[in-house]
Amino acid sequence: MSASTIEWTEEFTRAVQRLIDASVDDYYNPYRTFEWPESVEPADLWMSRDLLSVHGTAMERELTPEQLLELSRWESVNLYSMIAHGIRELLIEVMRRIHTPGYEIPTPYFHHFIGEENEHMWFFAEFCLRYAGRIYPDRRMVFPAAERSPEMNNFIVFSQILIFEMIGDHYNARMASDESLPETVRAVNRIHHRDESRHIAFGGQLVSALLDEVRRKHTAEEVEEVAQYLRGYIDLIMQMLCSRDAYADAGIPEPGRFRAAVMADPARAEATARITRRTVNFYRRIGLFA
Repeated sequence: MSASTIEWTEEFTRAVQRLIDASVDDYYNPYRTFEWPESVEPADLWMSRDLLSVHGTAMERELTPEQLLELSRWESVNLYSMIAHGIRELLIEVMRRIHTPGYEIPTPYFHHFIGEENEHMWFFAEFCLRYAGRIYPDRRMVFPAAERSPEMNNFIVFSQILIFEMIGDHYNARMASDESLPETVRAVNRIHHRDESRHIAFGGQLVSALLDEVRRKHTAEEVEEVAQYLRGYIDLIMQMLCSRDAYADAGIPEPGRFRAAVMADPARAEATARITRRTVNFYRRIGLFA
């Protein structure tokens, strides 16, 4: 867990202070911000159509308009459930590092980050519980932790946080601006996107600094190994967005077969490339991905 050798630059220190100031200036009380109607209009899509996992695939043409509406509802619930579970895990990791040796510079911003992420977890879970009656379980596969150095582990942890935030933000930004969606759907995505813009800026700076430390202490082969690991993590997140649970709740017969067909469709590969482009480009820019 040690981070005592991280070299925080003056640029990073200034960026942390700017983000703290922005968090203070933009602070809001989420428990008073949202107006929760009794229901969200069931005749409206709950997710932008171009974000649905089936968009452009052959399987989309098999669905009736009613099934597409239902799928938009449950894929929205799947996304928000993923965000809630992801936030829980990232909070655990950040809490392990706050006020520890080596993290003196980012720790003041960690306090704002923790507070904001806790509030995000609350309002996404609240949406799911109010309008769907449940949160989907966490479907991520858990593998035994590999034996890694502290600096490699730190880099992977904060990279996973950043990857998850960047992919989620692609959905949030699109739905926040989609006027065809119910206002309640747009509101939760709009507010999350606003806060995540700061978190992603911070995460990019942090991950870059952590990668520099990894490169100082590890071989090129070891760095390439972690690059492959993170590519696999990106793929895992995208696979989770094709949810067997959502297909089943939308009334689609043989949801397992349907999911396999969606994931194998060329249109899904194109959507994955589009959704992850910002994330992949970031890791290319810092020299991790070729």
